[in-house]
Amino acid sequence: MTASSPADRPLLRLNPGQERRLKSGHPWAYSNEIRMTPDMRAFEKGLPVRLESAEGWRLGTFMFNPNSLIAARLLDRDPNAVIDAAWVRKRLDDAITLRARLGLGPHHRLVHAEADRLPGLIIDRYNDVAVIQANTAGMDRLLPLIARELTDALPLRAIVARNDSPFRLHESLPQTVELLHGTDSAVLVEEGGIRFPIDPMSGQKTGWFFDQRPNRDRVAALANGARVLDVFCHVGAFGLRCAQAGASAVTLVDSSAPALAHALEGAALNGFADRVTTRRGDAFDVMTDLAAEAAKFDIVVVDPPAFAKSKKDKDAGLRAYGRMARLAAPLVAPGGFLFAASCSHHAALTDFAAVIAEGIVRARREGRILLTGGAGPDHPVHPLLPESAYLKGQLFQLL
Repeated sequence: MTASSPADRPLLRLNPGQERRLKSGHPWAYSNEIRMTPDMRAFEKGLPVRLESAEGWRLGTFMFNPNSLIAARLLDRDPNAVIDAAWVRKRLDDAITLRARLGLGPHHRLVHAEADRLPGLIIDRYNDVAVIQANTAGMDRLLPLIARELTDALPLRAIVARNDSPFRLHESLPQTVELLHGTDSAVLVEEGGIRFPIDPMSGQKTGWFFDQRPNRDRVAALANGARVLDVFCHVGAFGLRCAQAGASAVTLVDSSAPALAHALEGAALNGFADRVTTRRGDAFDVMTDLAAEAAKFDIVVVDPPAFAKSKKDKDAGLRAYGRMARLAAPLVAPGGFLFAASCSHHAALTDFAAVIAEGIVRARREGRILLTGGAGPDHPVHPLLPESAYLKGQLFQLL
């Protein structure tokens, strides 16, 4: 079934007693909360629908996917909202205005899903290149409109659709990477006074991690004259920011040869290649080898990919974070600093902090927490989706 106007929009109802959370402002309805009927299986994925409680309380316009556990996601509180180019443009303009007020320049997370009222949509802006991830069926349906309105709103030479996220599998969506606009997607990200070359067509996620910017600022502020180890470095963002801030030597560790190549390219581009070296390999193995070599660093950064990618992986992921801290702590010189991070939203801050502290103790080190932080303000959090505050990081001084 398709619906071309609000008048044709299907009406879905919640099961009795399921309306309290949504009436309080939560933007999701789960499949077991909706009174499902056989004909709903024929609805197009991402179809706009009206959603009401069993008693007729109007909850708004939602996008519906019968194949997803999160079956309905809020688009608009108005049940008769017209979801068209003007609606998309208003949402994009609001996001653009906010980032301008935050003073982040032309490199930032432009749209952060539900918090920007575009559920499941991610847009990262690299000056005149935008990289989009449409992680929900509703945003996937709107992608042509989003691309068109984005090029009207901003002076973009390219738009890349990185629709290869595993989140799309939960929505029964195909995984693709394509250039939606322009012909050249090469990007130089600017941060902290330096430029980083990235490849938005083949790098991790959208090619860059804007969420760690405030944490990189804090770590780099400690780096003048320091020996720095950046583990799970990707394209070397932490390490190269430290080099720019005056680090005497930076060692980058990652398992990806292309990522390390981009990092070395960035070091050369910014004029400090002579202070940057790389070690390719499994991060845990490399840290073990460095300890055997009695290597010491003034700053150690461990910023891994998600170890707990699902709820069932939580315990194994927490053990991995604890082991990471246990291996990293001995590499920190007395009085030096350890920054440890997690992007696993299934690993809560309290659990993450506990295993990091335990890992430090098991390494026979003492420390003190100087900072506990998360993502920057270009990654706003929906107040009723605390799980979307996925990033957490702690800065320690080890004694």
